[in-house]
Amino acid sequence: MDWQQLISSKRWGKAGTQRSTSERRTEFQRDYDRLIFSSAFRRMQNKTQVFPLPGSVFVHNRLTHSLEVSSVGRSLGTDVADVLKKRYPDYPDELWSEFGAVVSAACLAHDMGNPPFGHSGERAIRSFFSEGRGAEMKDTLDFTPGEWHDITRFDGNANTFRLLTHHFNGRRRGGFVMTYSTLASIVKYPFSSSLAKKAKFGFFESERDTFERIARELGIPCLEDKDREGVRYARHPLVYLVEAADDICYEIMDIEDAHKLRILSNEATTRLFLDFFAPEEQERLMTAYEDCTDTDDRIVYLRSCVINALERACVRIFTDHEAEILGGTFQGSLIDHLPEPLKSAYSRCTKIAAEQIYNCKGVTDIDLAGYHIIYTLLGLMTEAVLSPQKAYSELLMRQVSPQYELTAERPAERIFAVLDYLSGMTDVYALDLYRKINGHSLPGV
Repeated sequence: MDWQQLISSKRWGKAGTQRSTSERRTEFQRDYDRLIFSSAFRRMQNKTQVFPLPGSVFVHNRLTHSLEVSSVGRSLGTDVADVLKKRYPDYPDELWSEFGAVVSAACLAHDMGNPPFGHSGERAIRSFFSEGRGAEMKDTLDFTPGEWHDITRFDGNANTFRLLTHHFNGRRRGGFVMTYSTLASIVKYPFSSSLAKKAKFGFFESERDTFERIARELGIPCLEDKDREGVRYARHPLVYLVEAADDICYEIMDIEDAHKLRILSNEATTRLFLDFFAPEEQERLMTAYEDCTDTDDRIVYLRSCVINALERACVRIFTDHEAEILGGTFQGSLIDHLPEPLKSAYSRCTKIAAEQIYNCKGVTDIDLAGYHIIYTLLGLMTEAVLSPQKAYSELLMRQVSPQYELTAERPAERIFAVLDYLSGMTDVYALDLYRKINGHSLPGV
């Protein structure tokens, strides 16, 4: 792959790349602005990241997480570009100045396709079709094998790509009309659901041709094509930076949130963060905040130092392995290649998160409730679109915006329209609809 081809301002769904000569923003800055002003982005403020949405303590939701990932991603892209600029003196300076903006925009969008209630919502959708009431649809509806893999392995990553590129009713062709480079940088798993070992893949069958066209335009090589049943591409190199920004933020910020909620003690959190540094650096850090009496401020200071150390390490790993990344042969993520003591410290955070954070009662309560809400709504909505002549089906479908193709000719497409509708909900909207459907609340009461 070649950097001059990989960074393209061509937009999906729009011919040409010309814009007004009075426009000061670059095309990739425009990507960022389109995302941050979109209703789909705003809705993420009411979607669970890990912990229940805030009461008296404000922890991260999908929106604040995405903003932080975007900030770290911009730093990663800018710092990598500074190194590569010296490595390729014959390439135009404008090429390198775009790196930070592309990565920042891709980071901003990376979670936009996730359904309500975090990973619990994804699991509810998958299990509904793989082992629940929807399983019989495999034999009764017109799903292709690839489409059936899509819904039984439903993944928010693939849904993000669909959200940004799909032509919904009433929306201009090309979705958000994003640049090819930003769209490719979002796809962490550039392969079909039929090739996914777990529920992680990059695009649905409905958007497969879209991704393949983008890949061809950017010179991203196809690594595997099983007679059109499944296809696998190399990653766009900037995906590694988007992934690293996400890995850094969710792991480190989940630890900070757990401290705020008193799931982790001051001593335990301090130790987890200090372990990222060599002994002499630990002593320097402890001296730097020894006069600070506010424990929360100390944790924030250490957290910022950890993120900075991880960001600098990922820049070195990326630039050291640039040839492998461009060749599509680099294995794993940048985080997988961290040096010591960063690697061991990151692993300890991962272990603590799995044991003490993700299994704490507040998180599992949301998982249980969210799973049931999505599962229930999915059952009612799929029945409605498959039997629209029923009186209750008609009432239920009136709740849905006309942009969703609930009356599509193919029954399988109606099911995907239901998934579009459900995955676009916020946690609060899904809960409110669930209560209304079950007669637990009435408008204005």
